[in-house]
Amino acid sequence: MAKAVVNADACVSCEACVGTCPVEAIAVDNGKAKINADTCIECGSCVSACPVGAISQ
Repeated sequence: MAKAVVNADACVSCEACVGTCPVEAIAVDNGKAKINADTCIECGSCVSACPVGAISQ
């Protein structure tokens, strides 16, 4: 696995990823999800939670 990455153009700021991250590595900033790579544990929870496919690993 790899660190999660957000496609800012696709992100709709629904915050589904924020609630699913077990280590609180995701925050919404200026209407877009941002992932803290230092905190991300590469679990993939956010990838499957994103309803628009804006997060990949």
